[in-house]
Amino acid sequence: MLNSRPARHRAPSQRVLLRAGLLATVLGAAALGSGGQAAMAAEHGGTAEKSGVAEDLDAAGKGGAVAARSAAEGLAAPARETVRGTGIALARTLETVTGLQLDPLANTGTDPLDNAVGTQVADFRAVSTAALTGPLARGASLGELPLVGPVANGVIDALPR
Repeated sequence: MLNSRPARHRAPSQRVLLRAGLLATVLGAAALGSGGQAAMAAEHGGTAEKSGVAEDLDAAGKGGAVAARSAAEGLAAPARETVRGTGIALARTLETVTGLQLDPLANTGTDPLDNAVGTQVADFRAVSTAALTGPLARGASLGELPLVGPVANGVIDALPR
Protein backbone atom coordinates (compact mmCIF):
# COMPACT_ATOMS: atom_id res chain seq x y z
CA MET A 1 0.00 0.00 0.00
CA LEU A 2 2.98 2.31 0.18
CA ASN A 3 3.04 2.88 -3.55
CA SER A 4 -0.69 3.26 -4.11
CA ARG A 5 -0.52 6.95 -5.03
CA PRO A 6 0.47 8.01 -8.54
CA ALA A 7 3.98 9.37 -8.85
CA ARG A 8 4.35 13.14 -8.77
CA HIS A 9 6.24 14.63 -11.64
CA ARG A 10 8.25 17.74 -11.02
CA ALA A 11 8.03 20.57 -13.43
CA PRO A 12 11.23 20.71 -15.48
CA SER A 13 11.69 24.41 -14.71
CA GLN A 14 15.45 24.23 -14.09
CA ARG A 15 16.04 22.22 -17.24
CA VAL A 16 13.90 24.59 -19.31
CA LEU A 17 15.70 27.63 -17.93
CA LEU A 18 19.08 26.04 -18.61
CA ARG A 19 18.15 25.25 -22.20
CA ALA A 20 16.71 28.74 -22.71
CA GLY A 21 19.92 30.28 -21.40
CA LEU A 22 22.01 28.09 -23.67
CA LEU A 23 19.84 29.00 -26.65
CA ALA A 24 20.17 32.71 -25.84
CA THR A 25 23.94 32.34 -25.61
CA VAL A 26 24.17 30.59 -28.97
CA LEU A 27 21.92 33.15 -30.62
CA GLY A 28 23.91 35.98 -29.07
CA ALA A 29 27.16 34.53 -30.38
CA ALA A 30 25.66 34.13 -33.85
CA ALA A 31 24.33 37.69 -33.75
CA LEU A 32 27.75 38.95 -32.69
CA GLY A 33 29.29 37.58 -35.87
CA SER A 34 26.58 38.81 -38.25
CA GLY A 35 25.08 41.65 -36.25
CA GLY A 36 27.68 44.15 -37.42
CA GLN A 37 26.78 43.58 -41.07
CA ALA A 38 23.04 43.94 -40.48
CA ALA A 39 23.53 47.10 -38.44
CA MET A 40 25.77 48.58 -41.13
CA ALA A 41 23.21 47.80 -43.84
CA ALA A 42 20.39 49.31 -41.76
CA GLU A 43 22.47 52.42 -41.09
CA HIS A 44 23.08 52.98 -44.79
CA GLY A 45 19.50 52.61 -45.95
CA GLY A 46 19.09 48.85 -45.81
CA THR A 47 20.83 47.90 -49.06
CA ALA A 48 24.39 47.08 -49.81
CA GLU A 49 24.19 48.18 -53.42
CA LYS A 50 24.59 51.88 -52.60
CA SER A 51 27.99 53.36 -53.23
CA GLY A 52 30.64 52.40 -50.69
CA VAL A 53 28.31 50.37 -48.50
CA ALA A 54 29.68 47.00 -49.71
CA GLU A 55 33.14 47.99 -48.50
CA ASP A 56 31.64 49.11 -45.20
CA LEU A 57 29.89 45.74 -44.83
CA ASP A 58 33.19 43.92 -45.38
CA ALA A 59 34.81 46.10 -42.73
CA ALA A 60 31.90 45.43 -40.36
CA GLY A 61 32.26 41.69 -40.91
CA LYS A 62 35.95 41.92 -40.09
CA GLY A 63 35.12 44.06 -37.07
CA GLY A 64 32.62 41.45 -35.89
CA ALA A 65 35.26 38.75 -36.27
CA VAL A 66 37.73 40.87 -34.32
CA ALA A 67 35.11 41.47 -31.63
CA ALA A 68 34.35 37.75 -31.43
CA ARG A 69 38.06 36.92 -31.28
CA SER A 70 38.68 39.48 -28.52
CA ALA A 71 35.65 38.21 -26.60
CA ALA A 72 37.00 34.65 -26.86
CA GLU A 73 40.43 35.82 -25.68
CA GLY A 74 38.76 37.72 -22.85
CA LEU A 75 37.07 34.52 -21.72
CA ALA A 76 40.14 32.34 -22.29
CA ALA A 77 42.43 34.29 -19.95
CA PRO A 78 40.33 33.76 -16.80
CA ALA A 79 39.77 30.12 -17.72
CA ARG A 80 43.50 29.62 -18.27
CA GLU A 81 44.31 31.22 -14.90
CA THR A 82 41.64 29.13 -13.18
CA VAL A 83 43.17 25.93 -14.58
CA ARG A 84 46.63 27.13 -13.56
CA GLY A 85 45.48 27.97 -10.02
CA THR A 86 43.72 24.64 -9.68
CA GLY A 87 46.85 22.85 -10.88
CA ILE A 88 49.01 24.68 -8.33
CA ALA A 89 46.60 23.91 -5.49
CA LEU A 90 46.30 20.26 -6.51
CA ALA A 91 50.08 19.88 -6.87
CA ARG A 92 50.73 21.37 -3.42
CA THR A 93 48.05 19.17 -1.88
CA LEU A 94 49.43 16.03 -3.52
CA GLU A 95 52.97 16.95 -2.46
CA THR A 96 51.77 17.18 1.13
CA VAL A 97 49.84 13.92 0.93
CA THR A 98 52.68 12.01 -0.74
CA GLY A 99 55.05 13.21 1.98
CA LEU A 100 52.99 11.86 4.90
CA GLN A 101 54.08 8.70 6.72
CA LEU A 102 51.65 5.94 5.75
CA ASP A 103 52.10 3.65 8.75
CA PRO A 104 51.50 5.50 12.03
CA LEU A 105 53.06 2.62 13.98
CA ALA A 106 56.27 2.56 11.95
CA ASN A 107 59.51 2.28 13.92
CA THR A 108 57.65 1.18 17.05
CA GLY A 109 57.63 -2.16 18.82
CA THR A 110 53.96 -2.72 18.06
CA ASP A 111 54.08 -2.32 14.28
CA PRO A 112 52.23 -5.25 12.65
CA LEU A 113 53.96 -4.59 9.32
CA ASP A 114 57.40 -4.97 10.87
CA ASN A 115 57.63 -8.62 10.02
CA ALA A 116 58.83 -10.61 7.07
CA VAL A 117 58.20 -14.13 5.95
CA GLY A 118 60.60 -15.77 3.56
CA THR A 119 61.26 -19.13 2.04
CA GLN A 120 63.75 -20.78 -0.25
CA VAL A 121 63.16 -23.94 -2.18
CA ALA A 122 66.22 -25.89 -3.35
CA ASP A 123 68.61 -23.73 -5.38
CA PHE A 124 66.04 -21.06 -6.28
CA ARG A 125 66.30 -17.50 -5.07
CA ALA A 126 64.70 -16.79 -1.69
CA VAL A 127 61.28 -15.14 -1.71
CA SER A 128 60.31 -12.77 1.10
CA THR A 129 57.59 -10.29 2.00
CA ALA A 130 60.21 -7.80 3.25
CA ALA A 131 60.22 -6.00 -0.12
CA LEU A 132 56.53 -5.16 0.35
CA THR A 133 56.32 -4.46 4.06
CA GLY A 134 59.85 -3.12 4.64
CA PRO A 135 59.38 0.44 3.29
CA LEU A 136 56.14 0.84 5.26
CA ALA A 137 57.72 -0.52 8.45
CA ARG A 138 60.56 2.01 8.09
CA GLY A 139 58.04 4.88 7.90
CA ALA A 140 58.00 5.50 4.15
CA SER A 141 55.57 7.90 2.55
CA LEU A 142 53.57 7.40 -0.63
CA GLY A 143 56.24 9.17 -2.69
CA GLU A 144 58.94 6.80 -1.40
CA LEU A 145 57.21 3.51 -2.22
CA PRO A 146 58.88 1.49 -4.98
CA LEU A 147 56.10 1.31 -7.59
CA VAL A 148 53.60 3.94 -6.51
CA GLY A 149 56.09 6.70 -5.69
CA PRO A 150 57.36 7.40 -9.22
CA VAL A 151 53.81 7.41 -10.57
CA ALA A 152 52.59 9.85 -7.90
CA ASN A 153 55.61 12.12 -8.42
CA GLY A 154 55.05 12.00 -12.19
CA VAL A 155 51.45 13.11 -11.75
CA ILE A 156 52.55 15.99 -9.54
CA ASP A 157 55.19 17.07 -12.07
CA ALA A 158 52.65 16.94 -14.92
CA LEU A 159 50.26 19.39 -13.27
CA PRO A 160 50.34 22.98 -14.56
CA ARG A 161 52.21 25.43 -12.37
